[in-house]
Amino acid sequence: MTGFIIRRATTADAPAIWRIIGPTIRAGETYALAPDMGEGEAVAYWLGPDKETFVAVAEDGQVLGTYYIRPNQAGGGRHICNCGYMTDAAATGRGIARAMCLHSLDHAKTRGYRGMQFNFVVSSNVRAVTLWQALGFSIIGRLPLAFQHPRLGYVDALVMFQPLAKD
Repeated sequence: MTGFIIRRATTADAPAIWRIIGPTIRAGETYALAPDMGEGEAVAYWLGPDKETFVAVAEDGQVLGTYYIRPNQAGGGRHICNCGYMTDAAATGRGIARAMCLHSLDHAKTRGYRGMQFNFVVSSNVRAVTLWQALGFSIIGRLPLAFQHPRLGYVDALVMFQPLAKD
């Protein structure tokens, strides 16, 4: 993880976070968020009080990526966490997503989560699916034609999971 650090996001990071999540949301290819979601709504979602949000920051201070972690469910399901990750398009291929996922796995363990679940990984996002599998996630479910991709039409969404506790 050379060339950048991962730290907790602050409200001062909001413009940089929007610079990353805005184009991804607008593209509508990997997240089930409304492509016309405005900046305020998107940043409020990403930095919401139900989440812990982090940023990957280059040595020069530029935010290269961001992720959040939160309980996947309330009550009896709060011991499993869920995360969302986005990387600046200009920083693709530099190991940012891998580092953020590894950071989130470590952070989840320190928070006492017993597993991490990705509820809706768009199957056509091959780069993400391949990375998550390389980092120990298994595909545990497939939601047929659950995502309407703007170019490919209806594609499957995957549920991916990794246990964090041994018992």
